[in-house]
Amino acid sequence: MKTLSQLVFNNTYRQLPASFGTPVSPQPLDDPFLVSVNQKVCRWLELDPADAATPYFIDVFTGNEDHDGFEPFAMKYTGHQFGQYNPDLGDGRGLLMGEIVTSEGKKWDVHLKGAGMTPYSRQGDGRAVLRSSIREYLASAAMEGLGIKTTHALAVLSSNTPVYRERIERGATLIRIAESHIRFGHFEYFFYTNQHAELQLLADYLVTHHFPEIAQQTDSRDPERYSRLFREIVRLTAEMIADWQAVGFAHGVMNTDNMSVLGLTFDYGPYGFLDDYNPGFICNHSDYSGRYAFNQQPSIALWNLSALGYALSPLLDKEAIDDALNSYQPILQTAYSRNMRSKLGLKEKRDEDTPLFSDLFQLMTQQTVDYTLFFRTLSDIERSALPDAAEQFGAFVKQQPPLKEWLGRYAERLQHEVVPDEERLTLMRAVNPKYILRNYLAQQAIEKAEGGDFAMIDQLLHVLETPYHEHPDYAYFADLPPEWGKHLEISCSS
Repeated sequence: MKTLSQLVFNNTYRQLPASFGTPVSPQPLDDPFLVSVNQKVCRWLELDPADAATPYFIDVFTGNEDHDGFEPFAMKYTGHQFGQYNPDLGDGRGLLMGEIVTSEGKKWDVHLKGAGMTPYSRQGDGRAVLRSSIREYLASAAMEGLGIKTTHALAVLSSNTPVYRERIERGATLIRIAESHIRFGHFEYFFYTNQHAELQLLADYLVTHHFPEIAQQTDSRDPERYSRLFREIVRLTAEMIADWQAVGFAHGVMNTDNMSVLGLTFDYGPYGFLDDYNPGFICNHSDYSGRYAFNQQPSIALWNLSALGYALSPLLDKEAIDDALNSYQPILQTAYSRNMRSKLGLKEKRDEDTPLFSDLFQLMTQQTVDYTLFFRTLSDIERSALPDAAEQFGAFVKQQPPLKEWLGRYAERLQHEVVPDEERLTLMRAVNPKYILRNYLAQQAIEKAEGGDFAMIDQLLHVLETPYHEHPDYAYFADLPPEWGKHLEISCSS
C-alpha cells in the first residue's frame, strides 16, 4: 500500500488536443476535514487508507495544495437534457485530476467533484455540498455491493466554506474513481460542432484504452472498428439497465451527458431505490413529466443510444447504427429475464413462467408491496411451506388471499426444478439483497453528518458493501421505511 505521493500517474486524456477541455485548478475550501474514506476503493488504487487522514491528502483534494501527479482538467461535452440538446455543458463543478496506474497496469480516473468554477459552470458556483456528496458516496458503494457496474467514490471531504442552495450548506468535495469519465455527450459535442477528426480521435482513444480486443483486431482505417465499438456500448448499456430494473433502482436524470460509454452507473443525483413497488416511480422531484420514471428507463436508454448513434454517423453508416440499436432490446430482455428468474430461483424455462411473473408484478403494484423485502422474504421459505406462508409477508402485504393464491402457484412451479430446495434458497439470497440504500437512510446519515457525526455513513458503507449478508448488528437498516421516508423530495440540486 502506498501514500498519495507514491502512486503512479499516466494522464493520457490530458494529452489529447485543447478542444477536449480546459486546464483548471481546484478552488480551495476553508478548514477542510475528512468525512469518510472507502477502504475497498483504496485497495483498488493500492492507496493506504491511513493516508486519507493526513493533512496533505485532505489539502490536495480540497484545492489547498498541489500534487505533482495531477494535471487538473475540466472535460468538455454536451448532451440532451430531458430530450433537448444543450451545447453549454462540461465539467462545471468537477475536474479530472489525473489517472492512476496500478502495479497490475489497471488505469483509474481520479475526478474531483465540487472543485469550484470552470469555463463550463454556467453561472453556477462550481461547488458541491455535503448532502449530495454523501448521497453519491453511499450510492456508488451500494451499487458496487449489488454487483451493478458503477463509478466509485474514494472519499468525502467537507469544510467550513458556506455554499448557498435552498439554504446555506457546507461545501464539500467527493473523489470519484472510474475506469473512464467519457460520456455519450463527449461524442455529441464533437459531432454537433463539426469536429469530426476529434470525434474519430475520441473513438480511437476509447478503443485503445478500454476495448483492447477491438484495438488488437482493427485500426482507424477499418470501419468495422467503430461499428464494433458502438455495438459494445449498446450491449453494456442494455445490461446495466437490466440490472437497474431487477434491483429496483431509479437513476432520475438519464440525460445523455449522464450516460457512460462503459455502461457504468454514472452521476448520482436524485436517484432512488423502490420502496413500495410502483412501476411509474419518479425519484426526481424536478421531473414533472415523468420522462425518467422507473418504468421508462429501458426506453430512455435506447433513446440515448440513438442519440449517440447519430453522433457517430461520421464514422458509421446507417445500416451499422441500426443493426447495433436493434440488438438492444433482445440483450435487455435476455439479461432482465435472467436476473428475474434468478430472483425467483428458477433455472428451467416453462410456459407458465410468463403469467407467473406478470401476476406477481400486478399483485405487487396493486398492494404496493415493498419490492426488496418481498424477494428477500421469499428467499427464506422452503417450497413445502410456501402455500401457507402468506402471513410471513403480513407487514407489507395488505391482502393475503391473492398472495396465498400466487404462492401456491409458485410452489407448484418449483416442483419442476431439479435444484435442491436449500441450494435454491441459497442462490436466491445471493441475488435478493437484504439491504438497499433507501432514501430515508441516506437522509438520516446526512443529517447526522451535518451535525458532525459521521458514524452512520461508515455503518451504512459497511452494510452496503455486502448487502446480501445478514449483518445482525444492523438489521434495522433492512426494516420497512417509515411513511415519511417514502416521500422525500429529491431534486437535481447539488
